Amino acid sequence: MNTPRDFDLVIFDFDGTLADSAGWFRSILPDLARRFGFRCPDEDELEVLRHKPPRDVMRILKIPHWKLVLIAVHVRKRAAKAEAFPLFGGVPDVLRAIAARGIKISVVSSNAEGNVRRALGPELSALVTTWSCGAGLFGKAKHFRDVLRATKVAPERALSIGDEIRDIEAARDIGLKAAAVTWGFGMKPALEVAEPDVMFESVNELQRFFEG
Repeated sequence: MNTPRDFDLVIFDFDGTLADSAGWFRSILPDLARRFGFRCPDEDELEVLRHKPPRDVMRILKIPHWKLVLIAVHVRKRAAKAEAFPLFGGVPDVLRAIAARGIKISVVSSNAEGNVRRALGPELSALVTTWSCGAGLFGKAKHFRDVLRATKVAPERALSIGDEIRDIEAARDIGLKAAAVTWGFGMKPALEVAEPDVMFESVNELQRFFEG
């Protein structure tokens, strides 16, 4: 298992990893389904979908790939008008522990940078070295490459931390180490199938990793 000394850069996902935005997203899901013409799952089915990879979720809900960017742009505009998403308990201490080690921090998210900064606040935002946020046609792998280029960190010296299978897949695409957290959208059994390099089941466990 890797240790913090193996990394010069930690790349965080935002929604479901740093911030608890699940409740807000659930509240706007029916409107998104009507607006963009896909099938809206009920609460029971939504829990089932948490065990599925993104391609299966899109197929089940009948969301064509070309609509994803349109949906993401709409969601981030609505998020800008919502109250700042609450951070998961302990997240500020995790970010401080990473920065105290001299490890660079980046945030890669389909959410807007302004929304992420608003949730983090001035102190924690100042700890972030590089941002690559907003919807894109080429997925997270492209954002990861942008961050590596900006920070001049080799892929094998970077750790991606996210809550979904697509985070693991994108990290794998470009040679990053991939960590999965189980307190976000993806359920532990589904994340295990994707074989992340390390899995964290609580924010405290993540904090201990970087303080160890």
